[in-house]
Amino acid sequence: MRFISWNIDSINAALTGTSARAEETRAVLEKIKAAAPDVIAIQETKLSKSGPTKKHQVVLAELFAGYTVVWRSSVEPARKGYAGTMYLYKESLTPKVTYPTIGAPEPMDEEGRIITLEFENFYLTEVYTPNSGTGLKRLAERQEWDDRYREYLTELDRQKPVIASGDFNVAHEEIDLAHPANNHHSAGFTDEEREKFTALLAAGFTDSFRYLHPDETGAYSWWAQRAVTSKVNNSGWRIDYWLVSDRLADQVISSTMIDSGERRDHAPIQLDINIPAAD
Repeated sequence: MRFISWNIDSINAALTGTSARAEETRAVLEKIKAAAPDVIAIQETKLSKSGPTKKHQVVLAELFAGYTVVWRSSVEPARKGYAGTMYLYKESLTPKVTYPTIGAPEPMDEEGRIITLEFENFYLTEVYTPNSGTGLKRLAERQEWDDRYREYLTELDRQKPVIASGDFNVAHEEIDLAHPANNHHSAGFTDEEREKFTALLAAGFTDSFRYLHPDETGAYSWWAQRAVTSKVNNSGWRIDYWLVSDRLADQVISSTMIDSGERRDHAPIQLDINIPAAD
């Protein structure tokens, strides 16, 4: 099966915007469409609590004909139009869709950060992990989130294999960002965040990209929007992941980033994997 995951940074802007950036975003959506994935996971939709508008639905239906759309938005007491996640999956698929809460610090569970699809022989789940914020003001809450999320994935893994994707907002090792020394205490590369990601992998999960490309450098999934030369200079970070249960690692065919052209911010990530038949 083929899966693609992407932090889109506002689906409204992508589907209805008229700016040059909106055009760049739609070009990436066309690349995703051309790849014909079975499932598309989207983070940071920034939709209202009522979800996609009628106009959004029309554009999505035209762009991704034959896909079912499910979504989760931020709701009170969380901020409006913040975070949010979405799945598009081929209509031939019939997963059970759940919108879990994990006992995270308030209001993280209300920010629309996780959707899970349950199939007969595996779980597919996406996450938009909270950022520790400017001045690391949310680092303590982020650490608790990481613990609760690890517990959630581990519980799923006890039942059947797990494939998890999303913007995890952490570069795990120095090889995963262009300038580790300069960012040692930056959100997304603190010792605390990296240790929590190590603990997540140790709980029974494999970073599929690093499994296939253990020594590859310069492979990133995010470049700062505000730094005009970040993409040109490849001053990036790898903070988006496809994780798989350890027992699925040998079934991974490829785990790659999709070229997003000149567009700064996140690039989509693609996973091709053989799914073992149900017992």
